Amino acid sequence: MEYIKLKHPHHFKKKEFPPLSMALGFFDGVHLGHRHVILEAKKTAAADGTKSAVMTFDPHPSVVLGKSVQHVEYITSIEDKISLVKEMGIDYLFVVHFTRAFSELLPQEFIDQYVIGLNVRTMIAGFDYTYGKMGRGTMETLPFHSRGMFENKVVSKFTVEGEKVSSTRIRAAIREGRLEELPALLGRRYTTSGTVIHGDKRGGTSLGFPTANVNIDDYIPPATGVYSVRIKVKGIWCKGVCNIGYRPTFKERLEPKPSVEVHIFDFNDDIYGEYVAVEWHTRIRGERKFAGINELVLQIEKDKQEARGYFENQQS
Repeated sequence: MEYIKLKHPHHFKKKEFPPLSMALGFFDGVHLGHRHVILEAKKTAAADGTKSAVMTFDPHPSVVLGKSVQHVEYITSIEDKISLVKEMGIDYLFVVHFTRAFSELLPQEFIDQYVIGLNVRTMIAGFDYTYGKMGRGTMETLPFHSRGMFENKVVSKFTVEGEKVSSTRIRAAIREGRLEELPALLGRRYTTSGTVIHGDKRGGTSLGFPTANVNIDDYIPPATGVYSVRIKVKGIWCKGVCNIGYRPTFKERLEPKPSVEVHIFDFNDDIYGEYVAVEWHTRIRGERKFAGINELVLQIEKDKQEARGYFENQQS
């Protein structure tokens, strides 16, 4: 796959690209609904003898347009998104750097510069896709803005259990800790990546359960509590139990963000500074404050055994 980062205004010429069948969208999560759109581009490319392409945007428009705080939490980081699109066998991935100047493009200007100007022969998008300033361009206006230079395909909504698969639905499930629902929506387990950082080191000293404290700043944090997880360390998947939360047994005040602490089964290596992936499986319990360390240690042992039992049942 050829990865191309576009900065506005871009200076690519139409002749620099082969004819493309291109899917457009923000695609946070690259969930099954998104895959439905992307695979339609791949299918169209195979039928028409063109090359398949995907266009997405980074960062989220709300960061630039002031609709939210300056730090947005994602289902997938841009690195994850690139990897997932590559796994789908797409030929070209365009990532447009979303800026205020880019957001000011009129719908016709966007189509002229970022669709026609990149030699797109067929544009594929979901039924609710919008483009151009204030999202004034829609799939209904697209035939007019195409100037007859390309075809377009509208992909209808993709549903699971009668409800649209959307990033909003997935975000809600993550924040509420319903992670066992996500494989049916994402097509995979929810996975976050980050660096192992130094924490309070309480787990390996007073508690007897050493943990890897993982920074997941760019991702939506699951609901606080204890989870069965897998963690990928140096290319190897290991099983474990994870606590995400504010450690109320030891902290009187809530910290700005929850900590993510993974106890890896049968593992004693020093992995500070390692970049790891945490694959979230199922929530064991919510976070709560314990009367003391002894009560907490007993509960951690129960959590550990429940997580082990979960993975044993998964294998059987």
